[in-house]
Amino acid sequence: MKTHTRYLTFTTRRRQEIVDITDEVEATRAAAGIHEGFVLVSAMHISASVFVNDHEPGLWQDILDWLESRVAPWDPEAYRHNSGTGEDNAAAHLRSLTIGHEVIVPVTAGRLDFGPWQRVFYGEWDGQRPKRVVLKAMGE
Repeated sequence: MKTHTRYLTFTTRRRQEIVDITDEVEATRAAAGIHEGFVLVSAMHISASVFVNDHEPGLWQDILDWLESRVAPWDPEAYRHNSGTGEDNAAAHLRSLTIGHEVIVPVTAGRLDFGPWQRVFYGEWDGQRPKRVVLKAMGE
C-alpha cells in the first residue's frame, strides 16, 4: 500500500472563511501515486472544519449566515466556555461540531471520485492565526 502525508497551514484574513482545498487534495493523491484508495482530509483544530459541498460563493455566504443566525451566533457572553476559559470562541467550537472536522474522499481509477459539483473545503470559524489540516492518501 502506498501512503503520502501532507500538511496545509492556513492563516485566514477574516475570523470566518471558507477555502477551496480540492487542488491540494488532488496534489496529495498524485504525490502518493494511488489509483485506488482514498484521501483523508482532517482539520487539526477544534474551531475549524473540513467538508464537501458546491463551489459557489452564494452558498458559502448562506453557510456563514446559517451558522451565525441559527447554529451558533457569535455572542461571547452567551456561552459558558467563554466565561470559564477567558476565550471568546465557543461559537467556533459549536460550528466545527456542526459542520464536521474531516472527510474521506474516495479515489477510483486515479481520480478523486466526486459527484457533480463536489469540492473539498476548509471552514475557518475562528481564524486570523495559523491552523493546520492533515491530508493522508492511502491506496494502491
